[in-house]
Amino acid sequence: MFALVVRFDLAPGAGLAFDALVQETLEEIQLREPRTLIYACHDVEGAPYSRLFYELYEDRAAFDEHEAGNHVRRFLAEREQYLAAPPRVEFLTLRARYDARKLGRWRLGGG
Repeated sequence: MFALVVRFDLAPGAGLAFDALVQETLEEIQLREPRTLIYACHDVEGAPYSRLFYELYEDRAAFDEHEAGNHVRRFLAEREQYLAAPPRVEFLTLRARYDARKLGRWRLGGG
């Protein structure tokens, strides 16, 4: 698996437009990206102008396919008008997990 988090700090008043852009992008991801496992946008408690994305892909190739999609390239270009600062991207390496869909077992390591 391949995962990352991205923090977006939005310009004041840009939240609704940014959220609409995210929703449009999510709909395209759902239709076109079967190897994108999770693509979630969260509000950040205490930071009303921030959003945090959690993205989980089958592997790095699935992420690369995601990034190459026209819908993602549109999101990347259009998001800039809503940002107060550059996004902060952190790539993740799985250390341990609990996945309720996998019979509720704890798993250690990279899978």
